[in-house]
Amino acid sequence: MTNKINLDKIISELANDNEAPLEDLFNHYYPRLYNFSRSFLKIEEDIDDILQEVFVKIWMNRKKINSAATFNSFIFTITRNLLLNALRSRLNNENIKGEILKLSLAEEYSQMEQVEYHELKEKVNNLVDELPERQKEIFILSREEGLSHKEIAEKLGISTKTVEYHINQSIKHLKKNLEKIGLMSVLFFYLFF
Repeated sequence: MTNKINLDKIISELANDNEAPLEDLFNHYYPRLYNFSRSFLKIEEDIDDILQEVFVKIWMNRKKINSAATFNSFIFTITRNLLLNALRSRLNNENIKGEILKLSLAEEYSQMEQVEYHELKEKVNNLVDELPERQKEIFILSREEGLSHKEIAEKLGISTKTVEYHINQSIKHLKKNLEKIGLMSVLFFYLFF
């Protein structure tokens, strides 16, 4: 494995449909992406599959890569997005949700041992139900279905700025109301997982 690669040359070759440089990219970036992924997921399971998908996406988007200067940011953004998707899909399992909730609640959880996970989720869901209809729809598409701002905008025929506005308003509403009942870490759990 070489420490240095000529990104400009690799990007140019990829744009010309030469897939050979993908191996150089893989060898160069794999250790950094692996460590980044492991620190993000906290477990090693599925990392290799995710990283393979990163390089598939690079190949699929090879004509859109314009400069070596932005490539690092590009590859880490793809990796981060795939890791977030993996975390969200893991949380479809109720047992994993419960374990992560216990970890994320830390201090508050120890004070509220009698409160079940479903009761906490119901409080959050009730707050989401209080949102104006459009905000609620956008928030659910973002947090429960895992769609990106761009995907939501395309699906609903609105701008990404409108999506961002509605999500920010939703978060403000949840934060304000969860602060009142001392459940800020539930907000963290709900928003980022």
